[in-house]
Amino acid sequence: MAKKKKKAPSNVIGQNKQARRLYEFLETFEAGIALQGSEVKSLREGRVAFKDGYVRFKNGEAWLVGVHIAPYENTSLFDRPDPDRSRRLLLHKSEIERLQAKAEQKGLSVIPVKMYITRGKVKVQLALGKGKNVHSKKEDIKQRDIERDTARQLAAYK
Repeated sequence: MAKKKKKAPSNVIGQNKQARRLYEFLETFEAGIALQGSEVKSLREGRVAFKDGYVRFKNGEAWLVGVHIAPYENTSLFDRPDPDRSRRLLLHKSEIERLQAKAEQKGLSVIPVKMYITRGKVKVQLALGKGKNVHSKKEDIKQRDIERDTARQLAAYK
C-alpha cells in the first residue's frame, strides 16, 4: 500500500481583503517573490499591507508594486530596504507572457490576493481579475443576504 504524500501546511501571512469586493477573479496563480532577509523576518510577523498592490510587467519580468512590507524592527537603519519598493515575482517566462497577454485585454488586472509561507519559501497568490461595477457589487451583497436567510430558516426547522 502506497503512502499518500502529505501536503506541507501553508502559513498565511496576509490577505488582500478588498480584492474580492473590487474584482471578479477569473484565474489564480502562485508566484515566488524576491525579498531581502529583513523583509522575510518582518513577513513572518505578518507585517504586510496589500492596499494598492498590483502587478506590473516590464522587460519580460513581473513586478509586485504597491505592497507595503513594514521594516523589521531589529534591523539597523542602514540595512532597511524601502518598505514600498517594487519586488520581482519569480515566475516562468511562459507564465509571465501568458499573464501579460491576458492583462492587456480590456478591463483585466493582475492583483495579489494573499501571501503565505510554504516549505520555508514566501509565496504570493495572484489573481487575474475583472473590476466589478457598482451594480455587480450590489448583486453580490443581495445574493449573500439570500443565502444567509435560507441558512437561518433551515437551521430553525432542525
